[in-house]
Amino acid sequence: MSTPSPSWGAGYPGTDSTTHPTPARPGRGTSSDDLDPSFVFDFHASDEVGDGQRFSTWLSVEPTCRGPQPRPEWLVTSQAAVDTDLGVLKTGKEADAFLLERAVPGSDALGESVVMVAKRYRDSDHRSFQRASTYTEGRTVRNTRDMRALAKKSAHGRSVAAGQWAMAEWDALVRLTGLGLPVPYPVQVDGTELLMEWITVEGEDGPETAPRLQASRPDRRVLDGWYEQLREAMATMVGAGLVHGDLSPYNTLAAGERLVIIDLPQVVDLVANPAGFDFLLRDCTNMCRWFASKGLEVDGQDLFDELMAHAF
Repeated sequence: MSTPSPSWGAGYPGTDSTTHPTPARPGRGTSSDDLDPSFVFDFHASDEVGDGQRFSTWLSVEPTCRGPQPRPEWLVTSQAAVDTDLGVLKTGKEADAFLLERAVPGSDALGESVVMVAKRYRDSDHRSFQRASTYTEGRTVRNTRDMRALAKKSAHGRSVAAGQWAMAEWDALVRLTGLGLPVPYPVQVDGTELLMEWITVEGEDGPETAPRLQASRPDRRVLDGWYEQLREAMATMVGAGLVHGDLSPYNTLAAGERLVIIDLPQVVDLVANPAGFDFLLRDCTNMCRWFASKGLEVDGQDLFDELMAHAF
């Protein structure tokens, strides 16, 4: 199995990469959030990293930008860890996803290593997502300088916009994780880069990325289980006043018998966003159409009506 060339600092790699790295073994983190960041700087001052690498950014971000408690055992938080870019995982409309290994050098025997997804948002000059304003209605920007930059569409404004999308997905992941919903665990957010759990299934050569629902061919028992998980997840979101906004079989992963919802930057408030109910109906329609094509007797309008009982 071949490994893509590291692309750290080289902009966004091309979209023709189809190879995936052999993942490292997940392990425990060994440090706490109250470590002095200046110690980390001194610790790294005389060290060097190779091409496609950087020192772990875990302690360089604000505590509120680190994953919520309780944290999973596989999370690596050691100040000695190094991040290694393993290559492109997926390209998207507004961001590209990469695989990134965070590991303590020489710690193979201790298991202080994990592979995560690094989602990196592009600015408005380099993304193809054209409906941003529809999703951002009802959202606010606190910093007045940022508001002016956004309005002028300056270089700073474009950078702010990209960071807004990363932060929006971070906020959604943190909130949905807290609600117990099946989403990737959010590790950290730093500017336009969001690190999160890599959702996998067991392959011939070890863990590999879980397939999208669209590419899955489940038996009836698994199909029934997936639909029940979908109903429960959407009901919980609606009960919290949230709508995915772009839910489809293309941004839902089939991790064995577990359904995992991904791609959440456009999550909207059901009431505050004028199109909230339209988005919900579309989500119901998109998902039910796929389940119906696999033989399940479900209807998008019926699911929408059922979810409305959870909204008020």
